[in-house]
Amino acid sequence: MSYTESEIRDIVSAQRKFFRTGTTLPVKWRIQQLKKLKQAVLEHETEFEDALAKDLGRSRVEAYLCDIGPIVTEVNEMIRGLRRWARPERHFSGLMCFPSMVTKVYKMPYGVSLVISPFNFPILLTIGVVAAAMAGGNTVVVKSSSKSAASTAALKKFFAEVFPPEYVTLIDGGHDIADLCLAQRFDKIFYTGSPSVGKHVLAEAAKNLTPVALELGGETGNWCVVRKDADLKDAARKIAFFKLCNAGQICININQIAVAEEVAEPFLEELKKAFVAQIGEHPENNPEYPKLITDGAYDKCVKLADEYRDRIVFGGIGDRGSRRYAPTMIYPVDINEHIVQHELFCPLLPVVPFKDLEVDALMETVADREHPLAMYLFTKDMKWANRVMKTQQYGGGCINEVCIHMMVKGVPFNGTGHSGMGAYHGEWGFREFTHPQTVLKGKTRFNLPLREHPYGGKVGEKKMKVLRWFER
Repeated sequence: MSYTESEIRDIVSAQRKFFRTGTTLPVKWRIQQLKKLKQAVLEHETEFEDALAKDLGRSRVEAYLCDIGPIVTEVNEMIRGLRRWARPERHFSGLMCFPSMVTKVYKMPYGVSLVISPFNFPILLTIGVVAAAMAGGNTVVVKSSSKSAASTAALKKFFAEVFPPEYVTLIDGGHDIADLCLAQRFDKIFYTGSPSVGKHVLAEAAKNLTPVALELGGETGNWCVVRKDADLKDAARKIAFFKLCNAGQICININQIAVAEEVAEPFLEELKKAFVAQIGEHPENNPEYPKLITDGAYDKCVKLADEYRDRIVFGGIGDRGSRRYAPTMIYPVDINEHIVQHELFCPLLPVVPFKDLEVDALMETVADREHPLAMYLFTKDMKWANRVMKTQQYGGGCINEVCIHMMVKGVPFNGTGHSGMGAYHGEWGFREFTHPQTVLKGKTRFNLPLREHPYGGKVGEKKMKVLRWFER
């Protein structure tokens, strides 16, 4: 379906009218909607799995592991915690405000929100963000990706069945439709995707001074550092699993590995074994292995692989018909080559050797580039690892692990700078979609004239003494 600007304006107007009725404000009502959402996700599980298989070649296990299961977990957390999160905070106003001693902070929904979701996890990164907006008490207009057409069709049918359009509705279409959405005055925008499009979203939102949350992949990609004291077999097993997941089309995936040259050769051998053990010698023919989202994405991957053909030490083969391209290790790669200075979003895996004694210089180079969304360190030197994790700027990460920091309840997710702004998941998602409003409850009796004129003479001197005393 193609939308006109007036049709989109009418959708937004209908949602604004519905929001102003106050229907979405009671926490009890929000919890009822979240329960309805969860039940509907479980009922549409097969449809979502089929759509993910069609768009991305996902197996049912991977579809549930990466998209459907996390939604259920996330919504459960919201249902259990929402009453506590939404409770107004009570604060002592302080002596300066005497006799008005009670101040409350209310968590107010923004209103009509726009959620622009990506193709790589089209179910999770649509419904998961919508759930956060609902928990905050907002209405939601969803603009889902045209690249993941089957998932978008399934989501459009899903939302139409579960919620009225004045509460939640999905708009499909390409970039032109996204721009028509961005031209409307929303109260909150949440975008997931690339930094380049994120800049465009931010610029359009600025026209209406709309607050924005951006979940971006990072301009120069996520680093994984393997030091010489690392457990190489364990590191290889985990890295192989993660690079195979969704064929590398993950915003927190490993973009490039820096490995200590002292152990580079044995590490590469372990990584090769891990890939073969998990997906076989010809993953391009394995139906369990996901595919790249479009022919264009496949061709882009092939073109870059061909540029480094003489340094491919594993993989480098694919099937354009199925859009499956094998996990491909490229070694050695210099840290200043262009392949490690932009996000790849595909199965290519450049490997950068470094001298272990010069690891701090390596981390300085990483720090000089745009902030990544994720960082992964493999080492037994916990003192060094903890220092790096506490001083580098990135979204989140792991020591001797990959990606599962995303599965931890109660912690935020997002990046900074070119990898994003804002945060969500659980209570952090509720916070992202609500605005804290401070309200002081005044008294009509015993109000002191301290703040009132006159400020001069002896009266002013007395007031200064009292003010200084209050500020202690």
